[in-house]
Parts: sequence; structure tokens; C-alpha cells
Amino acid sequence: MKEKYTSLFENGLIWFGAAVSLAEILTGTYFAPLGFSRGLLAILVGHVIGCLMLFCAGVIGGSVRKSAMETAKMSFGSKGGLLFSVLNIVQLVGWTAIMIYDGALAADGVIAAGKWIWCLLIGGLIIVWIVIGIENLGKINTVAMAALLILTVILSFTIFGKDTMASAGGDMMSFGAAVELSVAMPLSWLPLISDYTREAKEPVKATAVSAIVYGIVSCWMYVIGMGAAIFTGESDIAQIMVKAGLGIAGLLIIVFSTVTTTFLDAYSAGISSESVFSKINGKYAAIAVTIIGTIAAIVYPMDNITDFLYLIGSVFAPMIAIQIADFFLLKRADSLGEAVDITNAVIWVIGFVLYRILMRIDIPVGNTLPDMVVTILICMIVRNVLKSKK
Repeated sequence: MKEKYTSLFENGLIWFGAAVSLAEILTGTYFAPLGFSRGLLAILVGHVIGCLMLFCAGVIGGSVRKSAMETAKMSFGSKGGLLFSVLNIVQLVGWTAIMIYDGALAADGVIAAGKWIWCLLIGGLIIVWIVIGIENLGKINTVAMAALLILTVILSFTIFGKDTMASAGGDMMSFGAAVELSVAMPLSWLPLISDYTREAKEPVKATAVSAIVYGIVSCWMYVIGMGAAIFTGESDIAQIMVKAGLGIAGLLIIVFSTVTTTFLDAYSAGISSESVFSKINGKYAAIAVTIIGTIAAIVYPMDNITDFLYLIGSVFAPMIAIQIADFFLLKRADSLGEAVDITNAVIWVIGFVLYRILMRIDIPVGNTLPDMVVTILICMIVRNVLKSKK
């Protein structure tokens, strides 16, 4: 049977769907106290850094036709890479719950049917997406994305068509912290992108399309959130939709943007589960993750995700830095023959600790970029020293 690969257009659609997200709009509202110009600059700088990292991760996985977490084993060993698979599953379960929670809360603000009912509806639709499968989503995704594009354009015109500017409330954050919050969103997709580029007909081109489409649309979502907070004085998504007079159209944006984004989280959690337990069926694992996420969204409040985003950054920024050094710069043979690559494991711990330290320092470009540069340099120096001793 001939293997079915995804086209550039299909990859673009997948990442358009990933970027049209309530989480991105909500995170954008945090930028309002910076003012529109500085807030926009922080969003753009952060996304350029984050999407470059996303591109590198996608190229690695796409080139070797391996999932994101299988590529981690190339740098950290067959057992060492399992740590990142487990951490990735945890973050994806967290994201699934957060996205369903945000979507249900916003949908209930438009039509008050009860948050738990919306959680069940959104969770059910995500399961339908999973059952259909990534290879067969082409036409359905095209229709869903076209509808989302039109509705999001309407939302943009509604927000930015205001003549008045409301006072932006909220705590003032530094420019560096804002950049880091902008980097964090594309960085959170970093352990997932190879799950999709490995299925692409032209992996490198598909990765470029994915990173560019995601970067542009994610910036747009951040700007919608920031603009809503600045121009309408409102940071509640449901209220923005209601004030915009979008009604049912707004509800469709909320529900389908949540489904198309959260599907990727749950699907990748399933693929990561296969890395940890070879006998697990990824599709069934993805459905289980969706059910757990739905229950968690019903039971637990999940209103502030900034600490969660920073935790993701501290885990995965040094991980991809080591992979970039190994694959692109050192062109090192993979570590699959070893259970744990101790050298890279120690360098990752240093990178993790450094990220947490840098969080306390206000750096204009955020702390992901400096952390990654230092981690890459350590990796190259250590490997060259070890090579010279042989």
C-alpha cells in the first residue's frame, strides 16, 4: 500500500489551525499595558526567535522521518529521550485541559448552556478529529480553516474599527518579559512539529511553510488580544465577541479554533506515548488524553497560564539547543546506541537551571535566546574537548 504524505498546503492548514487559538488571543491581552507599538514589537521579536527554533526542530524530524520525541532520542539516548517524551505528554495533557477550559468558558459567555456541557461538546469534537486522522483531514480542515479565516477577519475589523482607545489595565510587564511570553507560544509547539513534518511529501519546504504560517497567524492572534484589551478595554474573549455583535459567528470561532488547535495537542500526546510504550496505539492514547483533559477542564480552574508557558520554555529550550548543536553544527552520529547520553543530559540540566536563573533578569530579547546560545556553545566546547582527548 502506497504511503500517503501531506502536501505543503495541508501542512500550512494544520499550522493555521494551530495558531488560531484562544490561548494566543488571551496571552495577547497581557501585552496591553506596554502600549500598542512596544507590545507589537515584543510580539514580533518573540515570534521570530520562537519560529526559527520551530523551523530547526521541524527540519530535524522531517529529514530523518521521525516524530519529535524520537528525534530527542538521537541526542539523549534510547532511554534518555524517554524523559522528554514523558514531560511532553504531561505538557500536552495540560494544554489539552487548558484549551478545552478556555474554549468552554468563552463559549458559555456567549450562550450560557453550562461550562461542563461546552467542555463535553468540545472534547467530543476533538475525538472526532482524532478518529478521522491527520492524513484524511484535508477537505474538512480546508472548510474549517476558510470559515475561521473569514470570522477572524471580521473580529479584527470589529476590534480595530473602534475610534476610542480604552485604558489598558493589568500589571505592567517589562519588554523582555513580554518578548519571552511571545517566544513561549511557538516554543510550546516545538516538541510537536516533527510529528507532522515527518508525514510531509517535502519535509524541509513543509517545515518552512509550517513555521511561517504559524508565526504570521500567531502574531495576528496576539495582536487581536492586545488590540481588544487596548481598544475595547476588555480581555474576556466572550465579552469581546458579544460586544462585537458576532453572536453565533463568535461561538463558531471559539469552538472550532479550540478543536483545531487542541486536536494537535492530543494527537501528539498519542505519538509521544508510542515513544514511551511501544505497544500503545497512538490514536487510542490521543483519545484517552482528550478524555482526561476534558475531565480536568470541568473540575479545575485554569485561568493564568504564564507560569505553565515559562516551565515549558525551561524544559524544551535547552533540549532543542542540544539537538541543533548535534544535528546542524557538530553533525554528530546519533546516540541511539546508548541508553543515556550522559554528556548531553548534564548539559541539558545546566541549560534548564540557567533558564530559571535568567527568568529573574530582564533581558530585552527574553531569556530563551540567551539560554539556547549558551547551551549550544557549552555543547560544542564539551564535544570538541572530548573529541581531542580521544
